[in-house]
Amino acid sequence: MNEKSKSGKISFSNTAFMPKEEQLETAIRNRHITIGVPADSRDDEKRVALTPEAVNLLVEKDNEVIVQKGAGLGANYSDKDYSENGAILTDSISKVYSADVVIKVAPFSPKEADYLKGNQVILSYLNVLKLNEEILGKLIRKKVTAIAFEKIRDNSGVMPVIETMSEICGVTSVLVASEYLSVMNGGKGVMLGGITGVTPTEVIILGANTAGEYAARAALGLGSTVKIFDESIDRLRKFQNLLGQRLQTSVFHPQVLKKALKSADVLIGAIELEDLRPWYYVTEEMVRGMKKGAVIIDLSIDRGGCIETTECRALQDPVYEKFGVIHFSAWNLPSRVARTASIALSNIFAPLLQNMADSGGITQLLKNNRGVRNGAYLYNGMLTNETLGQKFGIISKDLDLLISAF
Repeated sequence: MNEKSKSGKISFSNTAFMPKEEQLETAIRNRHITIGVPADSRDDEKRVALTPEAVNLLVEKDNEVIVQKGAGLGANYSDKDYSENGAILTDSISKVYSADVVIKVAPFSPKEADYLKGNQVILSYLNVLKLNEEILGKLIRKKVTAIAFEKIRDNSGVMPVIETMSEICGVTSVLVASEYLSVMNGGKGVMLGGITGVTPTEVIILGANTAGEYAARAALGLGSTVKIFDESIDRLRKFQNLLGQRLQTSVFHPQVLKKALKSADVLIGAIELEDLRPWYYVTEEMVRGMKKGAVIIDLSIDRGGCIETTECRALQDPVYEKFGVIHFSAWNLPSRVARTASIALSNIFAPLLQNMADSGGITQLLKNNRGVRNGAYLYNGMLTNETLGQKFGIISKDLDLLISAF
């Protein structure tokens, strides 16, 4: 390609005489994307998908990042933090939602879906249980390609967002339990842990997974007695080896669990639910038999919950009492530590977005990256998620076949 220089003479660009292979490599390196970071409209969502430092990395690679004013305030990032790192700050909602890629934490609302210009890439939590037909219909009509945070996998097959947020949930759940055992929050005045001459508190954890592991580490570190329940002997064995000490472990058996709950001070539900319906491992009858003033925290509440008496609550009002037992069940617990959670999310999404730019767009990224492909539930407005198809009675299409056509 030739162009006129300032002197008026025609000059040739650096790539004009390159071999085709080098021209292609140079073109890919020079590609960039526009990324929009809206301020989440939900008051109980404090996390932001990209920190100022992540924005700086993307801008340094010639991408354009448009941040809505106030987007990072919940995680204590000021507008100045973003502008100093190269972000374009704006009050215009339409400008943010007109970017090539729009990334936010909370699932899209119907109003937010209306802001989209169409034929874009969107990334956010999906939350299959809460998604309704109105929102899905709007996203389909906008012909977006949509990626769900919680479904993305890395090269080793691990779901990085789920794992990272599970680590945060595990530790935070124990800290929350400690707060609500205190008389300052209406608890019975028990210290989570133990001291010399005083019987330690008992913590029961459902699920030998990442959230369960980090909850157990935190509880053991404070001096509590910890009991782990899981369906799999193999997972329990690995869990015990991972923590490097002997724990009380058991497979799920209603009578054994019911007996253990009678003396428990804290119950943490960390079961990973995949079904569209809740599966209660702890029934209302079991909760009735727990000690007055005990604390229940259900970490799987965003997927329906694994404890029958828990309700999906907002972070602004997460606590309530049933049968004398204190319940805490916020669907987005990591927002309590929004800055830590935001940094963790940025560590995942900044490289992913740069990979998208380097690949030349979402189609090539989906072709080359099976893990991101696993998170796609819409491709150019076509439903590619079988679970959503079953929920709404829509025929889903095979994403592998769709992208092979491009």
